[in-house]
Amino acid sequence: MEPADRPAARLIALSRRSTVPADALLAAALFLATLGPGQVLSGPPWLLALQTALVAPLAWRRRAPMTVLGAIGVAAAVQWGLDVQLPADAALLVALYTVAARRPWRDTLPAALAVQAGVLLAAARWAPPGQFPFTAAALSAMAAAALMTGLWMRARRAYVTSLERDREQRARLAVAEERARMTRDMHDIVTHNLSVMVALADSAGHVRHSAPDRAAAAMEQIAATGHQALQDMRRSLSTGRAISGEEGLGGTFQPAPGIAELGPLAERMRATGLATCVRVAGDTEAVPAAAQLTIYRLVQEALTNTLRHAPGARAEVRVDVSSRRAEVEVTDVREPLDAETWVSGPRSGLRGDGRGIAGMRERVAAYGGTLEAGPVTGGGWRVLAVLDLGAPR
Repeated sequence: MEPADRPAARLIALSRRSTVPADALLAAALFLATLGPGQVLSGPPWLLALQTALVAPLAWRRRAPMTVLGAIGVAAAVQWGLDVQLPADAALLVALYTVAARRPWRDTLPAALAVQAGVLLAAARWAPPGQFPFTAAALSAMAAAALMTGLWMRARRAYVTSLERDREQRARLAVAEERARMTRDMHDIVTHNLSVMVALADSAGHVRHSAPDRAAAAMEQIAATGHQALQDMRRSLSTGRAISGEEGLGGTFQPAPGIAELGPLAERMRATGLATCVRVAGDTEAVPAAAQLTIYRLVQEALTNTLRHAPGARAEVRVDVSSRRAEVEVTDVREPLDAETWVSGPRSGLRGDGRGIAGMRERVAAYGGTLEAGPVTGGGWRVLAVLDLGAPR
């Protein structure tokens, strides 16, 4: 910083801590500007005191607007009584502007009426002969200009404040939305991968004596699933969104799962004993990455529920996408079971927390879509989600 800039910087910093220094400079400038045109310097000493009484209160105009206007009004009344005209009367306009800019209507209206009364008294005493209407109109116009400028500044300040409040509110909502997204992702990641690992561990335990090779393969699949879960968790807990392309925690960023990863997902589910068939139709390249992640999570959660609640079932996944719409259907085909049996009879060791369907509804709602989940005729369960990709929220 240049030496010449340091005093200005100190003055700016001081004005931010207190409004008095800046307003005192304004008062001093007005004092000097109105000192020459009048008769203060060539007149008696009390004129200088009256000039000071008119201008000096402006140093506290933003700290106590009504008090400052009253003090200047008293000085102007003394001036009127002494029949002395001083250009420093402009301080009344500055004080009125400040009241209008910083005080509510219950203070601004009486202040404006008081100043207008003073305008009429000043015009009646000092207007040239026959010029009272013109003088009163001119002085009233100046008072009205000060009043309207103050009101405009108050409205502008309120508007800026509302914008800042809205921005803070949007920031808080964005944080809440990000936390909700991370919560949904963590729920899907943990419940899905743990369900797969438990199912594989059960299978390995059953065949560890009769088919050691299959048990070893299941253990390898458990390890692979655990590594995949850790990668997904690191991605979800990264500082940016999983689809932002930034580097996440724990190393180089990896793209978020999408429609292309439904095949490997089905392979992992088949390894647990859940026969899974995936059919994809449409131009998947036209689907945004965020929507692809939503579709992947919907299928993942639906298959996890099937693995938990419908041992021995067969899962069919259908994904039909376009540039403006995506339809996801996951159906498990099994023997007829009533709803009570379906809910109360999960696979051994696997229990849900009741948040899966709610999480899917939140994901679908983000795209203005619909979600249907319920039993189908003949036994089984179907999840049908429709996403509006044309206008994502």
